[in-house]
Amino acid sequence: IDQYQLDEAERVLSPVTKFLIRHDIDAKTAWKVGHAAEQIAKFADAGKFDLLVMGSHGHGALGNLVMGSVATKVLAHCRVPVLLVR
Repeated sequence: IDQYQLDEAERVLSPVTKFLIRHDIDAKTAWKVGHAAEQIAKFADAGKFDLLVMGSHGHGALGNLVMGSVATKVLAHCRVPVLLVR
């Protein structure tokens, strides 16, 4: 893991964390390196979370059929309830 990845993780997660704290939301943020769907599902399962909230770009049914999507794969492999936000 190089400094660029550390800096990017901080750049992306910092405003989200501040927003959640400001609204009294008890949430955890984390970053991992690897295949996104696998890492997200693994982290959610290991963390014993009540709910996983994640965004979805919504490529549409045909796009998901051809390419698949991180959200679709997380839904298939995660044991934690998932809320997708578009």
